[in-house]
Amino acid sequence: MRVTVAILALVAGASLTAGCNRQPAVQDPYATTSAPPTAAPSLPSRPPTPSRPPVRTTTPTPFSDLTAAPCANRPSGDQVIAVVRRQRSLLPAGATVTVTTGPLCSGSWQYTVLEVPNREPLQVVTKGAPESLAFVTAGTNVCTVEVRAYAPPGIQSTAKC
Repeated sequence: MRVTVAILALVAGASLTAGCNRQPAVQDPYATTSAPPTAAPSLPSRPPTPSRPPVRTTTPTPFSDLTAAPCANRPSGDQVIAVVRRQRSLLPAGATVTVTTGPLCSGSWQYTVLEVPNREPLQVVTKGAPESLAFVTAGTNVCTVEVRAYAPPGIQSTAKC
């Protein structure tokens, strides 16, 4: 029995010191350590709440910017003629003026052609709402810098800019 106890003691001692003969690992002082990869974030169980739509700074118009279409009296031809008459040198006093084309709308801009007796047709470009119509330009060629730079493509195309 003494031999068995001695063998057990020897085996137990050997198993306890088995890891003591290993050399510690030499670490490279210039090696970089990286963080262990993190788990991908989990998806929410319900869809996120939609955000508010952006605030529009301009008044929406029913007219496309890409094409010019009849304005359906918004503005009327008479409103365009009134705006042109305020530009004193464009129309002779008391002349009978008729609308031959338009007004055609694209976005918030309008294109109109007026007939004035004994004159070439007068092209007119205006912009804005009918109640606050603003004069942009008028003449036989309305492709001014302002029209080329700011008018919607529908007005530029109709005016052949």
